[in-house]
This record gives sequence, C-alpha cells and structure tokens, in this order.
Amino acid sequence: ERKREALAAGSPIQPIIKDVGEIYSRLLDHRPVIQGEIRYFVKEFEEKRGLRELRVLEKLKNTIFETNEHVLPKCEQAMRDNLNEAFKRLQAANGMIHRLQEREHEVRKLQMDKLMALEEKRVAHWEEFMKEQQNIQAEVDEEHRKAMERLKEQYSEMEKELAKYVSF
Repeated sequence: ERKREALAAGSPIQPIIKDVGEIYSRLLDHRPVIQGEIRYFVKEFEEKRGLRELRVLEKLKNTIFETNEHVLPKCEQAMRDNLNEAFKRLQAANGMIHRLQEREHEVRKLQMDKLMALEEKRVAHWEEFMKEQQNIQAEVDEEHRKAMERLKEQYSEMEKELAKYVSF
C-alpha cells in the first residue's frame, strides 16, 4: 500500500483513491459501527440489568444465608426429634410383635402336643379295636366251624336214616 500511495501521491488519481477508500470504509467496513453497538449494549446492560441482577443475587445470597443459619438447623432438630420418636415406636412395635410371635408359637406347640396325644389315643384305640375284631372274627369262625360240624353230623345222620328207608 505504501508503494501505491507513493505512486498515487503525485498523480491525479489520488483524490479518486481517497474517495474509493472512504466509500469502502463506509459501505464495507462495519467494525466501527459494530464496536459502537457493542459499547451501547454493554452500557445499557450495565445500567439497566446490572443493578437488577445484582439485587437478585443479593436476595439469593440473603436467602441462602438465612436458610443455612436458621431454617436448616430447625429442620435438622425436628428431623432428629421425629426420627428418635419413630425409632422408639418401631422398637416398641417390634417388641410387641416378638411377644405375639412367642405366644403364637407356644399356642401352636400346645396344639401340636394335644394333636399328638389325640393321635396316639386314636392309634391305641384303633389297635384295640382291631384286636377285638380279630377276637370276634376268631369266635365267629369257631362258631361257624362248630355249626358246620353239627350240620355235617346232622346231614350224615339224616343220610343214615334215609339210607334205612331207601332199602325198602
């Protein structure tokens, strides 16, 4: 560019080059306009939004501080108190359930003992019944055998008497 300027310095083209440079900078070089817009935006943001954001951040800081200093300890204490109470109640309920289970176990054991005793009695009664049935069966068989012998004797006597009458 220096060579061009040096060559153009003494020539009549110089005012044209200067005009073209100005046209170029006004139409195509947007850096000064953009920088002005950026400065304006930053200024507006800092003036209008900056204080509002600062106030919001300050309120948040105060809220967090108050929460950490006052609300959180109260919540922790309430939680401890309630958890201790709940733990005590759970322990009491657990003890009651344990006692109920022991009672139920004892009742079941007594019932099982009674059932076993009844079962033993039933088995003994059944065995006695079966012995009686065997004795009765033996008596009936004996009576049947005697009755059969009497009938055989009776029939044999009848045959002998018939045999007397058949010979006629």
